[in-house]
Amino acid sequence: MSTAAPARNVVLVHGGFVDGSGWQGVYNILTKDGYNVSVVQNPTLSLDGDVAATRQIIDEQPGPVVLVGHSYGGAVITEAGRHDKVAALGYICAFAPDSGESVNTLIADPPPGAPVPPILPPKDGFLFLDRDKFHASFAGDLPADQAAFMADSQVPWGVDAPAGTISEPAWRTKPAWYLITTEDKMIPPPAQRAMSQRAGAAVTEVAASHSVYLSQPAAVANLIEQAATA
Repeated sequence: MSTAAPARNVVLVHGGFVDGSGWQGVYNILTKDGYNVSVVQNPTLSLDGDVAATRQIIDEQPGPVVLVGHSYGGAVITEAGRHDKVAALGYICAFAPDSGESVNTLIADPPPGAPVPPILPPKDGFLFLDRDKFHASFAGDLPADQAAFMADSQVPWGVDAPAGTISEPAWRTKPAWYLITTEDKMIPPPAQRAMSQRAGAAVTEVAASHSVYLSQPAAVANLIEQAATA
């Protein structure tokens, strides 16, 4: 599609274990700068379901969209981003799978010495992060009380969501931007660099945890605005 005019619509897609409310800081900056911002609330039961929820929000936009995903949300936008209205993709320390890949396949073989996310064994078909390790792994640059609230308000992550595979990645046909978080203990920075390079993304690196969208919303908003005006 033509990208001659800047995209004024932004759709934000959250990752696993959290919900869309974490985008509020980013939302506030973008709306103040004149963007029309919508936040997807993923059911997080299956990748297909989350893609459908995202496409529903994209359908409602009045023009070209910058589609942004954090963490597992990157897998969602990789599939949903083939939507005709999507002009650009924004990956915020996110998974960017290729055809036939899933989040599970991308995390199956961590590099030696890389931190392993403290995901507990599935219970009744859902995954949680170890509450006691949540702060260090997911939100290392947030205050302890905020991280504790996030740990205690986790969204159950259905086992079918990280198992869902990509059919054809949107980054093959849509321009992509990627924010690498160098202090990330959930998705190792080398893995982020490899995925962003494979996707041909324009890359920015920031010293932040996996919760960069909360700790440094200005850096996230800046990347999104770069994608919108490119």
